[in-house]
Amino acid sequence: MEKFDVSIIGSGPGGYVAAIRCAQLGMKTALIERYSALGGTCLNVGCIPSKALLDSSEHYYNAAHTFTEHGIEIKDLKVNLTQMVNRKRAVVKQTSEGINFLMKKNKITVFNGHGSFVSKNTLEITGADGKKTQIEAAKIIIATGSKPMSLPGIEIDKKRIITSTEALELTEIPKHMIIIGGGVIGLELGSVYARLGAKISVLEFTGGIISTMDSSLGKELMKCLKKLGFEFYLNHKVTGAVSKGKEVTVTADNAKGEKIELKGDYCLVSVGRKPYTDNLGLDKAGVKVDSRGKIETNNQLQTNVEGIYAIGDVIKGAMLAHKAEDEGTFTAEIIAGQKPHIDYNLIPGVVYTWPEVASVGLTEEQLIEQGRKYKTGSFPFKASGRARASMDTDGFIKVLADEITDEILGVHMIGPRAADMIAEAVTAMEFRASAEDISRMSHAHPTYTEVFKEACLDATAKRPLHI
Repeated sequence: MEKFDVSIIGSGPGGYVAAIRCAQLGMKTALIERYSALGGTCLNVGCIPSKALLDSSEHYYNAAHTFTEHGIEIKDLKVNLTQMVNRKRAVVKQTSEGINFLMKKNKITVFNGHGSFVSKNTLEITGADGKKTQIEAAKIIIATGSKPMSLPGIEIDKKRIITSTEALELTEIPKHMIIIGGGVIGLELGSVYARLGAKISVLEFTGGIISTMDSSLGKELMKCLKKLGFEFYLNHKVTGAVSKGKEVTVTADNAKGEKIELKGDYCLVSVGRKPYTDNLGLDKAGVKVDSRGKIETNNQLQTNVEGIYAIGDVIKGAMLAHKAEDEGTFTAEIIAGQKPHIDYNLIPGVVYTWPEVASVGLTEEQLIEQGRKYKTGSFPFKASGRARASMDTDGFIKVLADEITDEILGVHMIGPRAADMIAEAVTAMEFRASAEDISRMSHAHPTYTEVFKEACLDATAKRPLHI
């Protein structure tokens, strides 16, 4: 039986990053992946393929709607969905091969098969051919990620009633896609097909979309998505979804208890994800999970069993690839005896619609709930010269700062390249910058990031320059 210093179950962003960091720190490392390709959900059926389709569909949408104004004329424009999907697959393949290279470069032993606990320090790997291999590890990291959830009474047939996985592989553009859930995944995939000509209807149980973010972002995003042809049914409880032939019928109750019925050709169920801990043999190792199926960990990400750790979507917190990556590095360094830290308040959230949405720190609702005194500043992209030049004038940046100290407590943005711009806010907050600090920094002109500076000027002294 081969012995390792560390073995990681799952090769998603948390797992493979943990493996690399463990190897860098001199540990003999094994990585176990049940599927043939490394990278987990994020790389294979999540972050990377969805962004590939989002970019392709955005190019098409701009060609159809804004190129003429830019002085670019195109005749006989059409969508080649097969090529879009093939390009997406190529991006995924190339990225997965990159991870394979990193495993070899760092001398990490990769086992393909389903990993499960035999005991605290022994893992059994069952290959696709049924062959079983056992290994020993002094430390084990569980990084098995998550899988899509459904709702009671809804059967996902993977043909007409689908999850995000199937939505990435459609062979036709839907005529009418009904999306259950107004969260990140549904809105991103809805954007892909709305740009290509599909009608999109979103049924959301709560009173707003992207409800975990500052409410002002959801309100603005809804306005932007309506321009794409989205229609929204807020405060609606879905009661059923039935597929018959090429038609799907979704039923729901509105806030008044009235029943509505929507008919389309596809229904995307996007109501969140749940930890993937099936058949891991956690009971054999004595690892505890909570009532929601998440593995319990302490502040060093160690489970109740000494030497067994868990990271990413299987533990508490936001289900984000970059959170899992940070936790992978954190755990490796903890095992090595170092003293790393993660500030979970400073892990940004992003929605890759267009305009993009990004947020870090506390929301205005959270500050009100805490009874904390704060001040707010905002600045719209329509007042930005760079945004006007690119015809991306929707959205704004909002900065929340402490009323007394002026320390930045939260930054919430919706606009062009918000996914990239949020890094400046994270950096500022990591070093506990004030709104005035940012407002006195030179920002290149013309750039989108000037909007952040202007919002900080508004927050600190109510003196934005360009509005």
